[in-house]
Amino acid sequence: MATYNKRGYKPEKPKDSKEELEVIEGNSDTAEVIKSLDSTANKVGAWFTLNQSKVFYAIGAIAVAAIGYLGYQNFIMEPKEDEAANEMFQAQQFYEQAVNGQANDSLYHLALNGGEGKMGFLAIADTYSGTNAANLAHYYAGTAYLNLGKYKEAISHLEKFHSKDMFLKAMSLGAIGDAFAELNQLEDAFEFYKKASAHTPNDFTTPRYAYKAGLMALEIGKKDEALKLFTNIKDNYKGSVEATNIDVYLGMAQ
Repeated sequence: MATYNKRGYKPEKPKDSKEELEVIEGNSDTAEVIKSLDSTANKVGAWFTLNQSKVFYAIGAIAVAAIGYLGYQNFIMEPKEDEAANEMFQAQQFYEQAVNGQANDSLYHLALNGGEGKMGFLAIADTYSGTNAANLAHYYAGTAYLNLGKYKEAISHLEKFHSKDMFLKAMSLGAIGDAFAELNQLEDAFEFYKKASAHTPNDFTTPRYAYKAGLMALEIGKKDEALKLFTNIKDNYKGSVEATNIDVYLGMAQ
């Protein structure tokens, strides 16, 4: 079939850039957006040109800080951690022997102050401050002082101990409660026993310190608090040692 152009037909000329610009400018919203983008781009470009030395300086400073942090961790903190752990080994040996009943007081003193050419917990906590070993040394020192009957010193060190371990942190709070109880600060003892029982509930520390908190609540006349604590043991920790005679204490709290 032959193809042909209709008479008088003229193909439409493509719009040139001037016509396109006129169309865009005819749409005021679109034109404003484009002008705004152009203006912003120009401003950013101008600002960067004027401040490029500052930008590069800031990037360099961030890079130096990152390298410095990695260097600090790798070349200062890690060796410091290893050194502190090595120093603490002997103090831990003295502490464990004391806990097992071998000449308790003298061994606790050695654990605190050092022996066999190694530092004790007090020096480790001070010399290696910021390390995990120093943090743990505060726990050991606090419980050693508690066993030596130095309750204020025990509280001071135990309050400096921080841990995400559900047992150790609860036990440190409970030990503070013990120290306050020995100082006859019964309200404080009750509060710390309660904190210890509520810290990361588990079958070991929760009933242990709920029981102590309950007894302290009875002592200070807070029977409602005692009832809640003893009921929690009866309902949720039936297999615990503390649940054995819990009905007797529930009767006292009612």
